Amino acid sequence: MRVPLPEAFLTIPLAHRALHDVADGRPENSRAAIRAAIDAGYGIEIDVQQSADAQAMVFHDDALDRLADGSGPVREQTAEQLAQVPLRGGEEGIPDLPEILDLVAGRVPLLVEIKDQDGAMGANIGPLEESVAAALKGYDGPVAVMSFNPHSVMRMAALCPNEPRGLVTDGYDAAHWKLPAETCDRLRGIPDYDAAECSFISHNMHDLARARVAALKAQGASILCWTVKSPEDEAQAREIAQNITFEQYRAALPA
Repeated sequence: MRVPLPEAFLTIPLAHRALHDVADGRPENSRAAIRAAIDAGYGIEIDVQQSADAQAMVFHDDALDRLADGSGPVREQTAEQLAQVPLRGGEEGIPDLPEILDLVAGRVPLLVEIKDQDGAMGANIGPLEESVAAALKGYDGPVAVMSFNPHSVMRMAALCPNEPRGLVTDGYDAAHWKLPAETCDRLRGIPDYDAAECSFISHNMHDLARARVAALKAQGASILCWTVKSPEDEAQAREIAQNITFEQYRAALPA
């Protein structure tokens, strides 16, 4: 069943990894950044990674080193351990998805990106998707899920058939991806959109002119994009995309 995105996802700009700014004590995907986005009236995009005990942790990277006062893979530490790892530039540890759902509480649209756990966009997935589905059960508010990994999105179609689903998509230049060239070639064509019963894509803003994006839009797909970093980029992206994921500036809100 293909579930359309709620209208709020097409009208309210989405703060990428929430409204983060470490200069103001708001690290990526932090509670502080999420509260700031809510206070400003923005929608929110967050990422989830898997802990050692298969909990959905709100964190972008697969390793701790860049964003937290820790090192090594996220999935080698339990949720309890990760909660004690301080985020760099803030005063808090790594939150889990249920806590963030409680914090957002349906006040703004929330877009949850499930990070690839297979390592090659393959089928070795499952525990993280199950944790996300469990957290979303009973959530009352505009929410949607997406992933670069089509297998993850197909798993969510089975676990959460009533939630909107999408693919995070790209031009997949093999020089910029740690993937085999043949995998990039396949994913570039967005071949799994229908199999995953998607209703939207979130595409690299610098590749929005791709013919496949236009074809999906003509088919009825909602087109979001990542990551817009200036008003000038936003104006360009909006020539094709219906909404943006943004950072490093304050996107204009609808009147």
